[in-house]
Amino acid sequence: MSSIEIEPGRLFVGGRWREAADGARTEVLDPSRGAVLTTVAEAGADDVDAAVRAAREAFDGGTWSGLSGRERGRILHRVAELIRENADELAQLESLDVGKPISLCHAVDVTNAANDYEHFAALAHSLDGSVRNTPMNALAYTKREPIGVVAAITPFNFPLILAGSKIGPALAAGNTVVHKPADETPLSALYMAGLLQRAGVPDGVVNVVTGTGPVAGEALLRHRGVDKVAFTGSTAIGRHVAATAGEALKPVTMELGGNAANIVFEDADLEKAVGAIIKAFVFNTGQFCMGGPRLLVARSVHSTLLGILADAVPGVPVGDPRDPGTVVGPMAGEKHLKKVEEYVDLARKEGGRIVCGGERLDFDGGFYYKPTVIADLSNDSRVVQEEIFGPVLTVQPFDSEDEAVELANSTPYGLASGVQTTNLARAHRVADRLQAGIVWVNDWAMLDPAVPFGGVKDSGYGREYGPEALDAYTKVKSVVVSLD
Repeated sequence: MSSIEIEPGRLFVGGRWREAADGARTEVLDPSRGAVLTTVAEAGADDVDAAVRAAREAFDGGTWSGLSGRERGRILHRVAELIRENADELAQLESLDVGKPISLCHAVDVTNAANDYEHFAALAHSLDGSVRNTPMNALAYTKREPIGVVAAITPFNFPLILAGSKIGPALAAGNTVVHKPADETPLSALYMAGLLQRAGVPDGVVNVVTGTGPVAGEALLRHRGVDKVAFTGSTAIGRHVAATAGEALKPVTMELGGNAANIVFEDADLEKAVGAIIKAFVFNTGQFCMGGPRLLVARSVHSTLLGILADAVPGVPVGDPRDPGTVVGPMAGEKHLKKVEEYVDLARKEGGRIVCGGERLDFDGGFYYKPTVIADLSNDSRVVQEEIFGPVLTVQPFDSEDEAVELANSTPYGLASGVQTTNLARAHRVADRLQAGIVWVNDWAMLDPAVPFGGVKDSGYGREYGPEALDAYTKVKSVVVSLD
């Protein structure tokens, strides 16, 4: 366990902590040991209804939307300050709950969460409209207004960051929120509810309901009091979310699955490229929608690079996430570990060669899997085409720039891509042709709240981060005043 006190897992509704209406609770596991950390309330439809009603009352009452953008920005700045002041507690919670290495939690999760709120605090000041020039004898102008009650549904892999990427812009625009975190990793969401309240966010503006997707998530998705849905998760569930929200004509933004290609050309700086390659597929134990599990390598350097990876990957530190030297922690749960095992077994059946890894790591009862590199699979292999969501890398050779682009674009996904090259013209040329929401050149996972990200094809639609994110949380009203 940790030295910090874990909130006893109640729902946060209307500014108050409460148990589920039926008293139901569910266990939360420490994936590094497979042991129970704590229990949290398991919300039912009545609890979700109470949370939506609280959010609706707060929105209609104008306790948040009635504030100026500057006032909302001040409070969001305070949220960022509180995240930094409580960085140790948040990092420990995220490490315990998700199994992330503690160093990663500090450097990435907590830091980015604070940056998220800081960024959207600044944007809250800039929500203005514009005057339109028309041939009418009239003054025509536009206003950007909040949508209303936002349902924020977030996944297990980056609980703190992906909550902030939705709650931050929703609040900056003047909306109220009901947040349903992943049932496996709800602890930082509950902690953040308390920080938001301490920062001055009024009661009812942010509500947190923990529980399962089929019950709490479904009730939130179908609730008539919800005006907009922001979802991050798998493509399969995303289709259901989009179809269900579409029945009520609710706007939806969705960041879904990914299966990014990382292209290494013959002119790449291989020393730098290896670092980007390893980071791309082991970052967050491979549980990263924008990870790079497909490596495409120019044939002239294919064998050389495979040899380098065979030597380097087994040396990546795997182990206890509380150890500051750990780079790869456990999978977030048993079902995620089994999924990775099934894909690696399938790779063997499909003729793949295991270059390194390919098995569980028996350590302290946790859900560990060795970082794995697989060669000799065809492009139509399921292991290449489908999202594994674990520390597994497939390696394929190519003979031309056109073939590299064709292979990169050959899956249904389009969330991220990477290009490793020292040829500047090629970098821009290939980036233009890649079907992805974000392209990284000569590195991986360079993210900042100022830079929008999101998917194309089966990776979803809409953008998070950047000023573009606010478009999804506002509606435009036009006003035309006759001057006759």
